[in-house]
Amino acid sequence: MKAHDGLYIDGAWRPAGSADGIEVVNPADEQVIARVPAGSALDVDTAVRAARAALPAWAATPPAERAARLAALRDVLAARKDEIAETVTAELGSPLPFSQAVHAAVPIAVAGSYADLAAAHPFEEKVGNSTVLHEPIGVVGAITPWNYPLHQIVAKVAPALAAGCAIVLKPAEDTPLTAQLFAEAVHEAGVPAGVFNLVTGLGPVAGRALAEHPGVDLVSFTGSTAVGRRIGAVAGAAVKKVALELGGKSANVILPSADLARAVNVGVANVMSNSGQTCSAWTRMLVHRDRYAEAVELAATAAAKYGDRIGPLVSARQRDRVRGYIEKGVAEGALLVAGGPESPRERGWFVSPTVFADVTPDMTIAQEEIFGPVLSILRYEDEDDALRIANGTVYGLAGAVWAAEEAEAVAFARRMDTGQVDINGGRFNPLAPFGGYKQSGVGRELGAHGLAEYLQTKSLQF
Repeated sequence: MKAHDGLYIDGAWRPAGSADGIEVVNPADEQVIARVPAGSALDVDTAVRAARAALPAWAATPPAERAARLAALRDVLAARKDEIAETVTAELGSPLPFSQAVHAAVPIAVAGSYADLAAAHPFEEKVGNSTVLHEPIGVVGAITPWNYPLHQIVAKVAPALAAGCAIVLKPAEDTPLTAQLFAEAVHEAGVPAGVFNLVTGLGPVAGRALAEHPGVDLVSFTGSTAVGRRIGAVAGAAVKKVALELGGKSANVILPSADLARAVNVGVANVMSNSGQTCSAWTRMLVHRDRYAEAVELAATAAAKYGDRIGPLVSARQRDRVRGYIEKGVAEGALLVAGGPESPRERGWFVSPTVFADVTPDMTIAQEEIFGPVLSILRYEDEDDALRIANGTVYGLAGAVWAAEEAEAVAFARRMDTGQVDINGGRFNPLAPFGGYKQSGVGRELGAHGLAEYLQTKSLQF
């Protein structure tokens, strides 16, 4: 697989400051498929300086022209969607059909949504005797994860471009090839030199340098809550804005009136999607005590169908982490009804689709984000008990509610401490704000709310 041996800075591929590199490994067969530069703090500084130099002209570019560049970016990504899917499959291990339907298609839709928003957004408005200006916040340091490598990049870079910001991107070291492909697309779309810059590298080196750099005005980070806390502390010391999309332990609440078979089957599919490596996955299924046994049986049967349909986890480190959680669940008394810690294949970083029953709210597997194909099923006594369990973690990213009547589900969802709730299997909406309550993050991504994160306001009084 083709990989650049340089960093994309100021509109060109340039050598990194050192010969250090990062090996890219295919999680399905454990073979090295490429090597990319490990950018240093000096490389980050060079990229930030390029972004600062490009910022004034890009910020002054009319929104209609910024929209045109975003539309061009959408079209380039659409033309290369097969290559995108193949690249994600190679470095993340996602099955090709899922890479085509989600990893490639969703970012194209999101890029298109920001082309439309850039053209239509009111960057100036009248408020009484004032004119309120919505201006770009400046240079953005975007630090993205490996689990949805292109979507997470587009969800940050597209609104930043629409707002008139310049960007330095530090992608996850596990999936840098998708980021390189995106840089090629940005170049082909005609985004001016320096407006977008890419530095591949390790989090403790390049990521930290980007978060700490005085030339960065906003740090947008998606990843673990632990790392998000450190970035927030660094940014806070410099009174720098952050947008943090962090962990989740989302509850799938199945109310007694719901279609149980549909709710359970969709819930299991949600957890197994992307091999469970989804921050918003509904990893806690809450079922009324009278229907609990039936739900457990349905979930175990459904999970068994995913045995040869899900891909590996991204790395040996991640596989071992998930296995550790499964072993912890057994040790704490949860009942294993599907899957387990044993590897289902001789090669590749695979974990079997796993379902636990008899999980109590205080168990580790009910409180901590596992980030693998592991579902915990909890019983509740009544709606107040279900709400207590649903809200009983430090996270509040996403969730789901099922009921025979939509109004019943909505009434429960309004009481949940979480940023996004799907009602009876509601579809993904790329224009709806995404982000969490509590320790699931600060700020929102996608749609107009995502664009607002990259803008600051100025008022002129007349």
